[in-house]
Amino acid sequence: MLEHQTRRAGAPSAGDEPPCRNHFASVALSGGCWANRGGCPTEVALDIRWRPQDGGPPDKEDEDQIALAGIPWETVAQFATVGIFFVAFCAVLDLARNLLLPVVSAFVIGTMLGPLSALASRYRMPSWLSASLLMIVFVGLVSLVVTLLSAPLVEWIGKAPDIGHMIRDKLQVFDRPLAALRDVRNALLPGNKDGGLQIDLGASLVAPALTVLSPAVGELVVFFGTLFFFLMGRDDMRRFLVQVFEDRDLRLRTLRILNDVEQSLTSYLSLVTVINFTVGVGTAVIAWIAGLPNVAVWAVLAFVLNYIPYIGPLVMSVVLFAVGIVTFPTLAQAAVAPACFVAMATLEGHFITPSIMGRKLTLNPLNVFLALAFWTWLWGPIGAFLAVPLLITALVTLKHLFPKPEVNLPR
Repeated sequence: MLEHQTRRAGAPSAGDEPPCRNHFASVALSGGCWANRGGCPTEVALDIRWRPQDGGPPDKEDEDQIALAGIPWETVAQFATVGIFFVAFCAVLDLARNLLLPVVSAFVIGTMLGPLSALASRYRMPSWLSASLLMIVFVGLVSLVVTLLSAPLVEWIGKAPDIGHMIRDKLQVFDRPLAALRDVRNALLPGNKDGGLQIDLGASLVAPALTVLSPAVGELVVFFGTLFFFLMGRDDMRRFLVQVFEDRDLRLRTLRILNDVEQSLTSYLSLVTVINFTVGVGTAVIAWIAGLPNVAVWAVLAFVLNYIPYIGPLVMSVVLFAVGIVTFPTLAQAAVAPACFVAMATLEGHFITPSIMGRKLTLNPLNVFLALAFWTWLWGPIGAFLAVPLLITALVTLKHLFPKPEVNLPR
């Protein structure tokens, strides 16, 4: 039931209830004069609150009005705008992958090499010369890694069918559990039936990996061209980004963001490279003690894969187990090398790296995992390598754009 309340304008009575927001919607009726003692115009407020003493529940239309009035439409619109922007952003990153992936990779690597370029500028070295020297060093390191890995990998890839059969024979112990799973699958999907454990390394693993890791010539040209011109025009680009803003505070903030991003990425690259080199040496020792062939190959592979948190050590453990299955007659001997590597990776990831990185470069594991999942889904293995640097860049930028005081929460 709707209760009509009248009051004289400007003179509320003592018994009037205070206004109650978010619980009812009031509609003011003005423009008319109702007869009262003073003959003055009055303001009529429509109170659609329902009280139990009113004798009956409100109508359906009144309930709808109350429900709609309680919805925070402004907040809903903001969330919808952010969601639409995120979907459009992901679509652009996916559609323009062939262009954005080499460009973003060049910007990230160029930012990591920025302090070396600044050091060359202090010694009056021309920008084109310093950029050329850095490019030569970078290409030489990449060529060295590719040379160390290419010949043994080509040999193992050529033996992929034989290795697949050998692994299948060694894993006969898992036939019974796999047979139970196949029976369940055949009961659910009668059309899909196979005859046993099928392992095709060439078709299911090697070919897709090589397709992703072997970029087109055009992407390589875009990457090296962007990296060279980024290093050569680093000072001009920084000056342009600072002078875009007219306000002095905005210019200082932009300069702080650029310096902090460059310093954080360089610190991350240098520290992680030292740690990964140690991991590679440890992997070589483990492979040599376990009796695996091609010790240098597994050391370099561990060094490269350890740049990818979580995923890299997991892939390396699987590779060592597969090599052990091919090399040794029993599964117990094959599990020695991956077990030792998992122990070393756990020690490195949970104790050594956090203590060396310190508080400044400590990242939330959940943020790292979500960044890895997002960029790997979007850009594949190269995105996995770029996930942590892009996360560091985003966090540093947000820290300067939206500074927040640190609050010590009670434990």
